[in-house]
Amino acid sequence: MNLSRTALTLSLLALSSLSIGSMAAAQSGIRVGLAYDAGGKFDKSFNQSAYEGSQRAVKAGGVSVKDFEPSDPSQTVQGIRGFAKDGFDLTIAVGFANNASITQVAKENPDLAFGLVDDVSDAKNVQSMTFKEQEGSFLVGYLAGLNSSTSVLGFIGGQDVPLIHKFEAGYIAGAKAANPKIKIVSQYVGTTPDAWNNPGKAKEIAASMRAKGADIIFAAAGASGKGLQDYIKQQQCLKAAQLPKGVTFQSDNFKAVPKAASYTSACAGNTRPMFFIGVDSNQNYLGDFDGNPKTLNHGLTSMTKRVDNAVYALIMDVKTDKFKGGSRVFGLKDGGVGYSVDEFNRALISSAQVAKVEAIKAKIISGAIKVPSQ
Repeated sequence: MNLSRTALTLSLLALSSLSIGSMAAAQSGIRVGLAYDAGGKFDKSFNQSAYEGSQRAVKAGGVSVKDFEPSDPSQTVQGIRGFAKDGFDLTIAVGFANNASITQVAKENPDLAFGLVDDVSDAKNVQSMTFKEQEGSFLVGYLAGLNSSTSVLGFIGGQDVPLIHKFEAGYIAGAKAANPKIKIVSQYVGTTPDAWNNPGKAKEIAASMRAKGADIIFAAAGASGKGLQDYIKQQQCLKAAQLPKGVTFQSDNFKAVPKAASYTSACAGNTRPMFFIGVDSNQNYLGDFDGNPKTLNHGLTSMTKRVDNAVYALIMDVKTDKFKGGSRVFGLKDGGVGYSVDEFNRALISSAQVAKVEAIKAKIISGAIKVPSQ
């Protein structure tokens, strides 16, 4: 009898341990490895958007994330392989430059799930997430065309690659849709991955564009875009006496917007404000140079590329056993790209302009407007 009771007690203890173990396994959830592109996790742009998407998944529960920030691009494949070796449920590589690395490791580990942002892998167990950057760029180009005081705009690309040509093509098309006579000056930071993290060069390019009369400049250049923002913070405006031959002020859309004392002092007389257009993440707040959103903001708007949404959706697919390899494209229709209006730029973009942009957006989604990608 005592033996039976002992056996029963041991059985109950075993079942209890199994139950606790199972609960712990369930609570631990899935493990996700995230390998970043050049510029680092907190670039306030592309990489940071991916990071924020992963953290949203962590907050939802059942997900843990480990980051890998390579100090040199050649190290990326080692980091990705490390995640696979440790049996991570999902490994995501951010950036087209990491295609070869993620593809190689995915083929070495056909039973694991992988993701790639901004390019298409030929490995069957990689979900390749790309975007219709040209669509969002068309919208911010349209706003730039409506608001330029000189009818001269600038575009600064990071690395001179087909991906960034999509931003440029959409921006130019949108600007010309708003103002057929507008001129766009384009230049790239460089031809190597270093172009994503060279704010000094981007600042030089911004200065050359201002000298040509550009008052609104869109940078799709990763961390290099900080050079543009710093330059506009330094200059703040264009002065009539400094405009090149053939360029004149044709409008003054922001005359009634309250301005900081520092702006009024530096930009007295016949002047017009300068603006940047942010990229990937909403960077409008970076144009609030005086810490007061109610005064003139120098971030006209931002072309948002919702890498965060794509990364979050992929993690959730893996978590719910719905992962599929192959290509997935995010455009205006999917909420994958867009433009930003918030407390920092609401005084710059009128409700009438928002209505115009929303009408353009609807036509792009319906196919009535075809946006060029190159």
